[in-house]
Amino acid sequence: MGEPADHVDEQGYLRLSAASEIKLEYVGGQVMAMAGASPRHNLVAMNLGVALGRMLAARPCLVFGSDQRLRVDPTGAYVYPDVVVVCEAPRFTADTPASLTNPGLVIEVLSPSTEEHDRGVKLAHYRRLASVREVALVSVNERRVELYRRLDSGQWLITDLVEGDVDLDSVGGRLSLAEIYAKVETLPLDPRLSGP
Repeated sequence: MGEPADHVDEQGYLRLSAASEIKLEYVGGQVMAMAGASPRHNLVAMNLGVALGRMLAARPCLVFGSDQRLRVDPTGAYVYPDVVVVCEAPRFTADTPASLTNPGLVIEVLSPSTEEHDRGVKLAHYRRLASVREVALVSVNERRVELYRRLDSGQWLITDLVEGDVDLDSVGGRLSLAEIYAKVETLPLDPRLSGP
């Protein structure tokens, strides 16, 4: 994740984003450039997208990768999750690029350089979207998935998984950790970018 620019309003962000050749996120009035990802991050994200696409092929769900921008209407944020799934009629903004506004499942693959932001600020924004039923935070340096599920009461249940399957109520399916982490062990660990 790049350094934030000076505070801008939403229209300023949309102008910058439309003219930019790189992905820009907008959270709390700050514009941040999205950095490239490591091989482990890319493989885990691809494994998730492929597995979800295969699981949902016969259903009206759509699976989007990290180039699909998401608009969090309650907070005004524009972000790029690693994977999003929408199983109802998708709704998009009229901006360029168009932003999805009603995902049911949001997945962030946690790189060392973005983990704090993904786990804190972005997770808080995702949980404000009424359509979001689940958010999964997926580690790249260990087999670990944290699943945040919205209960009927509006409370959130957090499940920490290190083996077995991830039950995804939001899409009515299940992914195994073996699928998510297939061939990841062949790649070097992501280095910690914030320290020796």
